[in-house]
Amino acid sequence: MNSHGRPGARRLGLCAYVRLSRVGNPLLRPCDRLQFRLSMLLLFVLVIGLPTASLSAGLAAYRSEMHTVRAQAAERHRVTARLTTGSEGTGAARQWAQVSWTDRDGPRRTGVARVATGTPKGTIVRIWVDRQGAVTEAPVRPADAAATGWVTGCVTAGAVFAVIVNARVGLAHVLDRRRHARWGAEWDRLEPQWSGRSP
Repeated sequence: MNSHGRPGARRLGLCAYVRLSRVGNPLLRPCDRLQFRLSMLLLFVLVIGLPTASLSAGLAAYRSEMHTVRAQAAERHRVTARLTTGSEGTGAARQWAQVSWTDRDGPRRTGVARVATGTPKGTIVRIWVDRQGAVTEAPVRPADAAATGWVTGCVTAGAVFAVIVNARVGLAHVLDRRRHARWGAEWDRLEPQWSGRSP
């Protein structure tokens, strides 16, 4: 009995449901059958949907990043430049410094690039430039694309798992409230007869 003197409406586990179903127990409640079927549906969605969704999302993210890798690799190239100012500073590991280099077509160019902190003026460094000759960042690497795919797949798998688990918990909560409400009504109706009092 619960704290109000009423018998509790217990929820059936999977093993208990299978055992009662096998013997055709007439006391097996409709809400037990409903919960079992919906739980099996959620389990099916979890087993099939989780790997499918995570794999699809991971592959989509990887392919998108690889498209960026190929595009940036085609648009950017490395050149040899010389620092025209020193890279002074004590904070970050890399600082901005003025550099100059000769472009593929011959003209002398200047720009600002990130170099190791403390690099003296006149040092030769390798920098990335785009087709227009402007200083830019290094292109995305294939390893970065693979990491993005893995992270996206794992995040998607976690999200699918959380949705399924929350759906099952919510389903159990709703059905438990229905069980308790039904048992409470039955108890209110039968308690006077069991206690020898008229209703």
